[in-house]
Amino acid sequence: MRSHEKRVNVCPRTQGKYLVSVVLTAVFAIASLFGRLLFSADAVADAAESQAVAQVGNATYASVQEAIGHTSMKNVTVTLLTDVAESVTITPLKGMRNVTFDLNGHVLQADGSAVITVPANMQLTITGPGTVAGGTQPAVDCRGALHVKSGTFTSDATLMRFAETDETSAQGSFSDGTFIAPTLFNLLDDAKNLGYVTVRGGEYRGMIPAGLNTLALLSGSFSDLSNLAPYLADSLGLIPDGTSGDGMGDGMFHVGDLAISSKQTLVELNPASGLQRLSADDLLKLTETQLNGIADYLLVVDSDQLQALNDQIDRAMQAVGKRKAFEAVSQNITITAVRNGADDVIDANSSGGAGPQLRTSDHDGVSAQVTVTIKAVAEPEEPGKPSNPEKPGKTEMPRSGSAVQALAIISLLLVIASAICIYATARLRSSRLHN
Repeated sequence: MRSHEKRVNVCPRTQGKYLVSVVLTAVFAIASLFGRLLFSADAVADAAESQAVAQVGNATYASVQEAIGHTSMKNVTVTLLTDVAESVTITPLKGMRNVTFDLNGHVLQADGSAVITVPANMQLTITGPGTVAGGTQPAVDCRGALHVKSGTFTSDATLMRFAETDETSAQGSFSDGTFIAPTLFNLLDDAKNLGYVTVRGGEYRGMIPAGLNTLALLSGSFSDLSNLAPYLADSLGLIPDGTSGDGMGDGMFHVGDLAISSKQTLVELNPASGLQRLSADDLLKLTETQLNGIADYLLVVDSDQLQALNDQIDRAMQAVGKRKAFEAVSQNITITAVRNGADDVIDANSSGGAGPQLRTSDHDGVSAQVTVTIKAVAEPEEPGKPSNPEKPGKTEMPRSGSAVQALAIISLLLVIASAICIYATARLRSSRLHN
C-alpha cells in the first residue's frame, strides 16, 4: 500500500522535469530556426542588392524590364546601375505614357532582339552618358516617340527603325549623342513611312538611305554625304570640317546655313582683247561662284540678266569690227541656289530637257550678285592725208638760197642778151646809112 502511494507521489515530479525539458528544447529549436530565417533573409537581401541592375526612385531591381514596370508619375526615371545584356520594351504601369532612361555611364546590350522597343503611344527619353549596343540587332525599334538627348548608339546593321502605319506614326527627335552604324535610320518591316524624325544635333557616322521623306536634318555632323541634300532644310548646307590641328578636318560635314560665295564679284571685260557670248557655266567659272559643299544643290544664273549682258557683248564686238566707239556698260547678274525635287520653276540655264528646279519655299531663297563691266572702246583716228601732190609739168620753184643765186644768174644773162641785141641793132642801122 505504501509502495503504491510512493509511486504515485514520484510521477508528478518526473513529468514536470520532462515537460520543462521539452519546452526548453522547443524554445531552442524555435530560436535556432528564427536565427536561420533571419540570416537567410539578410543573405537574400544582400544577394538581391548585389544583383540590382536598375533603379527607380530608392528601389532597385534585378532587371531593367522590372524597373520599367515600377515607374510612376512620381518616379518616372529608370537609372541603369551596371552593364547588362537585356532587350527591353517600354511598358510602364497602366496610365503611364512617359519614361526617362538614364544610361548613367553604363552599357545596355541587346539580348536576342532590338535593345529598346518603344511601342505605339509610348514616349521614351534617353539621357546621360553611356552606350546602347545593338550588335547584330538595332539599338532602337520605335513605333511611339523617341527623344535622344545624349549617349552613344551602335549597331552592326540598321541603328534605328521607325514605323508609320495606318494606326500610328512614330516620332523621333535627336538633340545630341553619337550614332554609329552602316545604316543609321530606316523603316520597320510593316511601315508605310518613316514617321517624323528630326535631327537637331549629334554626330552621325553611317549612311542614311534615300526616300525617307519625313526625315529632316536641321543640325549635326555627318560622315556620309550621299542622299543628305533632300533632307536638309531649304536654307541649310553642309560645311566640311577644317578645325583639327593638322588642318585636314575629321572627315565630317557640319550642317550650317546654305551660302553662295563669289571670289570675283566685279569682273571687267575688254573688247579690244576679244569677246564672246557667255553661258551660265562660263559666268560661274569667270566669277568663281560656288556653294558650301552641297552635292545636290545647284547654282542658277538669272537668264534675262545674262541675255542682257550677251546683247551688250554683241554690240561691243560689232563696234570693234566697224571701228566705231563703244561706251562702257555694266550688268548686274543674280545667282540663286536651287535643288532638285520642287515643281515650281524650270531652270532655264540647263541645256536639253527639263533641268533642276527651284525650291518650293520662296521666303528663304539664297542668292548672290555679281557685276560684269564691258570696257569702253574709243573711235580710232583717221589715217593722215598726204600733202598736195605735184601736178605733172609744173615745177615748184625752190625757195632755198641756191634758188636765189640761180635767179640772179638768169637775170644777168638776160641783161647781157639785151645788150647784145641792142649792139647788133645799132650796127645794122649804121651799115644801112653807109649804103
